[in-house]
Amino acid sequence: MALPYQAFIALRYLKSRKRHRSVSVNTAISIGGVAVGVMALLVVLSVMSGFHEDLQNKILGVNTHLVVLNYQAEMADYERVMKEVTQVEGVVAASPFVLGQVMVSAEGRAQGVYMRGVEPEQELDTTEIESHMKSGSLLELLNPEMTKPGIVLGGELADRLGVYVGDLVKIISPFGGMGPMGNLPKVKKFEVVGIFEVGMFEYDSNLVLTSLAPAQDFLELGTSVTGVEVRVEDIYSAGEIGQRIKNRLGHPYYAKDWIQMNRNLFAALKLEKLAMFVILTLIVLVAAFNIVSSQIMNVIEKEREIAILKAMGATNGSVMGIFMLQGFLIGLVGTIFGLTGGYLIGFVLNEFQLIRLPADVYYLSHLTAKMKLTDFIAVSGSAVLISFLATIYPAWQASRLNPVEPLRYE
Repeated sequence: MALPYQAFIALRYLKSRKRHRSVSVNTAISIGGVAVGVMALLVVLSVMSGFHEDLQNKILGVNTHLVVLNYQAEMADYERVMKEVTQVEGVVAASPFVLGQVMVSAEGRAQGVYMRGVEPEQELDTTEIESHMKSGSLLELLNPEMTKPGIVLGGELADRLGVYVGDLVKIISPFGGMGPMGNLPKVKKFEVVGIFEVGMFEYDSNLVLTSLAPAQDFLELGTSVTGVEVRVEDIYSAGEIGQRIKNRLGHPYYAKDWIQMNRNLFAALKLEKLAMFVILTLIVLVAAFNIVSSQIMNVIEKEREIAILKAMGATNGSVMGIFMLQGFLIGLVGTIFGLTGGYLIGFVLNEFQLIRLPADVYYLSHLTAKMKLTDFIAVSGSAVLISFLATIYPAWQASRLNPVEPLRYE
């Protein structure tokens, strides 16, 4: 099937008049501008998506999808609550937990941390902490041969304290008993049975885990717990399931999902990604202006050819179609190059982890790129559309050319 003459001419106009150059300089610059804009936009969106997903995975690697609490700060009937919660549709597992702020000390060094008391066997069903164990195991907390209660530390915290599996650490609470000099801190020794490393500085340096009974005893909670952890089938339905749990349990119980507990962080990331999309789209707009200017120059250069085409019977619409197709091809080729370059850069970032980050500042240890099909479709569609719209004015100008003027002196 033969190409329409408009397509043939549009392809011919992309080429240089010089014999040894297959593509004109203006065309190459226009294609390069679109390619750079698309590539930059894709890389930034992929990096931000990767940051968002990596952060989400790390948060859910240590925390559960939902927590059930009550307004009295302590939950004495947690076994009944767990039984009620597990009957709610969409809930996979539930386990009790205790949470309190303490200080951990070893080798003359100390740091304030959060101590979480859990039932190790049930914790395996509600969180992914076991998959992040660098050494030891969460189940070692149940070892009956231990003379001291077991404790699991984050990797950063263990490095700061200079302790390893098998060493002893002191857990200190400011709320101890009364002595001759007033209130005395409460101190208890624990044996390190495991070290986890999530890759998120906040958890690796500020969280310790122990069995439920020692935590209850140390924090003087008796048989009560802080709340109940809940794992659900679909993490994005956690808010809806939490509402059903709240309705089932009634006052004074309430539920908070993982999005609510990190609302500010995820909202900021979402807004930042939208802002970066808008800002970097301006690069594609700059490339579109380059297409406009090159097309206007092309129209001026091809006045004689346009006049001949009109004299041969070409309509205004046909002439306009030639230049619009030419600009569309520039945008399409530039977009393809940009998509290829953006994918390759994202692949290299993921494969070789070239860009390292200070984990205590950015939460993550290295830059990752999550390449989403939706981002590629949105960016490519926007780039091609902008490039196409940029051709309308030059093409319209070419269609209005009076064929008499260029041929008057021929």
